[in-house]
Amino acid sequence: MHSIWSGNLSFGLINISVKLYPASLQRELKFKLIHKKDLSEIGYSHICKAENKEVPWDEIAKSYEYSKGDFVVLTEEDFEKADLKKSKTIEIKNFTDEDEIDSIYFETPYYLEPAKGAEKAYILLREALKASKKVAVGNFAFRHHEHLCLIKPHENVLLLNQLRYKTEIINPKNLNISQKKLFLKKEMEIAVKLINELTMKFNPKDYSDTYNEKIKKIIKKKASGKPLMIKEKIKKPTKVYDIMSELKKSLSDQKKHKKRKAG
Repeated sequence: MHSIWSGNLSFGLINISVKLYPASLQRELKFKLIHKKDLSEIGYSHICKAENKEVPWDEIAKSYEYSKGDFVVLTEEDFEKADLKKSKTIEIKNFTDEDEIDSIYFETPYYLEPAKGAEKAYILLREALKASKKVAVGNFAFRHHEHLCLIKPHENVLLLNQLRYKTEIINPKNLNISQKKLFLKKEMEIAVKLINELTMKFNPKDYSDTYNEKIKKIIKKKASGKPLMIKEKIKKPTKVYDIMSELKKSLSDQKKHKKRKAG
């Protein structure tokens, strides 16, 4: 696995030389665009509008349009010159309790690995975070943007979670959601009981991308020329006057399911 960034993890006067690695994978199914008429592949080309021809990647540069039709070309060195320290440093600003950070802010996970000679300081920070039950919050410049991040121990490694800034979160105030409590007290009681019956310790191994697997089966059938059969039906929304009966039935079914598993 290749590192995608290297620099220093800094807190106080301590600087730990680290490398950044992806901690998640992209979905494995990749689709190509084709022309329905003849099934030929649709390519993605970088076309120069002035010359109307494709431009090779090594001739493409980033630019900023500071006024209509006027561009400034930016190089990798320009981005580093903006703040060399930030482009090479993950700077921890403070420490906090993880449950104080709403999950809406979490974006992308990465692993941090100590560079040669930095193991002691890396392990010290990891164990200090475990002992204090805190997480570190800081920021770093990556891919030409400054990011907020959270750093925490994950098994034997330090995990960096890239966070969204407050300004990146869209306010839901324009959504049409009633502020009134439109349910009966008894409905709430049964709903809570159902939640309790369905409550279990989270284990990521219990969950899988079943949709992805079904797409694979469809691909296999279409490739072999077999007809597709749709067995599942979309469930209709529960009618308002059926909520109580559906809650009771759901609760009863779940209790029976638990008994069968126990038996």
